[in-house]
Amino acid sequence: MPRPTLRLSVLVLCFAALASGAPEPITVGPDDWPWWRGPHRNGEANPKPPVKWSETENILWKAAVPGRGHGSPIVVGDQVVLATADEKAQTQSVVCYDRATGKRLWLTEVHQGAAFEKGNAKSSHASSTVACDGKRFFVNFVHDRAVYTTALDRDGKRIWQTKVADYKLHQGFGSSPAVYGSLVLVSADNKGGKGCVTALDRATGEVVWKVDRPAAPNYASPVVLTVAGREQLFLTGCDKVTSLDPLTGKKLWEIDGATTETVTSTPTDGKHIFTSGGYPKNHVAAVLADGSGKVVWEKAAKVYVPSMVVRDGHLYGVQDGGTAFCWKADTGKEVWSGRLSGAFTASPVLAGDRLFATNEAGRTFVLKATAEKFDLAGENQLGGEALATPTYCGGRAYYRVAATTPTGRQETLYCIGRGE
Repeated sequence: MPRPTLRLSVLVLCFAALASGAPEPITVGPDDWPWWRGPHRNGEANPKPPVKWSETENILWKAAVPGRGHGSPIVVGDQVVLATADEKAQTQSVVCYDRATGKRLWLTEVHQGAAFEKGNAKSSHASSTVACDGKRFFVNFVHDRAVYTTALDRDGKRIWQTKVADYKLHQGFGSSPAVYGSLVLVSADNKGGKGCVTALDRATGEVVWKVDRPAAPNYASPVVLTVAGREQLFLTGCDKVTSLDPLTGKKLWEIDGATTETVTSTPTDGKHIFTSGGYPKNHVAAVLADGSGKVVWEKAAKVYVPSMVVRDGHLYGVQDGGTAFCWKADTGKEVWSGRLSGAFTASPVLAGDRLFATNEAGRTFVLKATAEKFDLAGENQLGGEALATPTYCGGRAYYRVAATTPTGRQETLYCIGRGE
């Protein structure tokens, strides 16, 4: 299937590609959302998203999603792509939709045949978010008690597949791949003694470097952020906060003190990184990322699953139990907090001065992301279950939700248009 010329001008993300001597740049559009937590890896979208919708209002299109998955949709060029799993057929797949119409373009089965192990009730067998370098899609799955990373071309044809590590299932698996320079970075923390973080060549799937990790269950994705004047690969969990050189895997610094199990992706204000977890203790902390590893402040707040965001010197987030908060990033001092209904698994998304937080029942709360007061600006409902983080880009929002129908549970991908 030939792809039409992109409607958008192409933004070449070459800062890392040049540093690594990559043979080709990472190319995505300025209105794309190419991987977990968005183009800047921080949960921040363009400032003009839709703010009001319902099942019948401001829906540009909707498409049925086969199977079940909790990974976010990504949007690149004319394609919307996500991972899914069919527990009855025992398949794990990547499915692609047309960005303009929602028409399904292709579905590629990546794994077939191995029995699915049971994990946490809120986990799925397709909880990772796909990543794209402009030319290839990368996806992580646990299959037959091992983590595999697979690369597909833009037409859904398999290019390569690499076994990253054996994997002992505890709660589930949800680590998403991170594209950086010529590499795709994959973590496979688990309690089986074979945990690791690995860099694969994104053209060939060959292992470029590999670092062993402690034998502990953990679910966080690797994230590369520019902090304290350099790019660092961060991993939290396994009771540690770890910084690596993303090109070589060399340890830059590491401290004890994070929780054993984490899910969130750490954000930064350029000076600190903000770690969080929920087992065996509730924990949020600000850590200097200058190599000292100094913990500047720490709170016993349960921000276990939804990742946090930073704006103008303030840290925003939603605790798993539904308390939204704004804290000063440098001191941890609470500026405001407010109770939202329901429990939260999806991570909030920041767009301009609005924070979008979706609970597990499919209700999205629109908050003003300001340091003045708790200001709930609106609420929107889609479906009856939402565990995947929504995607905001190009003036649209893409929601993966589920509803109970007469024939059973059905997932739907919604494209929401701008509306005030």
